[in-house]
Amino acid sequence: MTEKEINYTEPAEFNEREIEKLVGIDIYSTPEIKGIGGTYKSSYKDFIVKEITNKGKILQIKEDYPSPPFLDEKDRYTTFNLIKINKDTFEAVRELEKFLKIDSNNISYSGLKDKCAISVQKISIKGNFVEKLKRLKIRDSFYRCITPTKKPVKLGENWGNNFTIVIRSIPNIKKIEKEVENLIDLISSCGFPNYYGLQRYGMYRPNSHIVGKHLLDGDYEKAFYEFTATIYSTESPRVQNIRSMVNKENNLEKVYDAFPNYLFYEKLMIKHLLDNPKDFKGCFDVIPNDLKNLLISAFQSFIFNNLISLRVKMGIPLLKPVKGDVISVLEDDNSNVTQIKYIYGNNDKIYDKYLKEAIMLNRAVIVVPLIGYDTNLDDFPLIKDLYNILIKETNINEDIFKSNLMYQYQFKGSFRAMIIKPTGLKTIQLKDDDLFPNKKSLRFEFSLPKGTYATMLLREIIK
Repeated sequence: MTEKEINYTEPAEFNEREIEKLVGIDIYSTPEIKGIGGTYKSSYKDFIVKEITNKGKILQIKEDYPSPPFLDEKDRYTTFNLIKINKDTFEAVRELEKFLKIDSNNISYSGLKDKCAISVQKISIKGNFVEKLKRLKIRDSFYRCITPTKKPVKLGENWGNNFTIVIRSIPNIKKIEKEVENLIDLISSCGFPNYYGLQRYGMYRPNSHIVGKHLLDGDYEKAFYEFTATIYSTESPRVQNIRSMVNKENNLEKVYDAFPNYLFYEKLMIKHLLDNPKDFKGCFDVIPNDLKNLLISAFQSFIFNNLISLRVKMGIPLLKPVKGDVISVLEDDNSNVTQIKYIYGNNDKIYDKYLKEAIMLNRAVIVVPLIGYDTNLDDFPLIKDLYNILIKETNINEDIFKSNLMYQYQFKGSFRAMIIKPTGLKTIQLKDDDLFPNKKSLRFEFSLPKGTYATMLLREIIK
């Protein structure tokens, strides 16, 4: 295929379902049941995310306690709960970097949280910042439970996240209560495809995976222009006009001045080109390592999403194992996968029976590899066949996962549950919507393991 290679098509308008298809999100686990419709994130107040620690504690937004002093010589970090309102984790970290005059590499967290939300998560800063954080006042950021610690918060060390979400503008149809109850019950028992959601790629510019692919291919010029100049009609007309200047305008100073400050990383790259003409590789040295990591992992996630969708399109069932599937044992009921895995249909019918039972009891799941430089697809027989079909369809270089960047950013490869079942999924309130006349609103709660996306559960409910 030519330009179908990681789809460059610009969506005509913000149609979330159509945009999802650009990144491989294409099937449902409950296609037999119609969704209830509606919208989410009408307000940041409708999306509350609370991190769950690896000990199972759900962080609370209003929780706080007096800060103990930095007494022990082994205390090297200041750890606290960050409560942020309608801003993403990168923005909150940049603010800390600026006001505390520290390098962002000295700030660590276990995961990224949604922007259009109220969220609480653990953050660590290297050094003693207890008193400074107590006095720090930044709009829509709050710092609570500040305490000295011997170790920092590490990426991925949380168990997961607890969500309280409101879906609004639901059509007021007959038996809506029964429809909601059926969907909640079915999703609780069957789960939903463990796709990487649009946040991974960019909600309004779903192209992080394209930039990541160009980086892995070593084409930094293409990566730069995709990052800064490619126009998506889901952005505002003003931003579209500004991005068009990158291609049309020879005066980079004029382009730099035109970019608004909130397009922070674009401005950093353009400034680097002003100072170092044609050094496109250097453009990606001036942005944080976390962002480069995210761009590369977005491509890895794009492959993962497409493998799940291709499975169903090839007529292979989603909710039960077939020959060549790999099954991983879970740490606990509906918990994170372990390194203990087995190939289903490997000429042992008794063992296959046990594996099926383990899946039904939520003690095991079918897994799909996140391909890295050390992945051996021979260990995933069914996925290997699907992968060979996918790279031919999308014209991807077979050696892309051997890129030096895969080694540099330690993308060794891993695997991930294909289906996720939420825990504690329950309706809190279904009532008349106070924002949309003659419509209903649904408030509900659930928890998900780390790395999974609440928006993918919402997609299953709304359709």
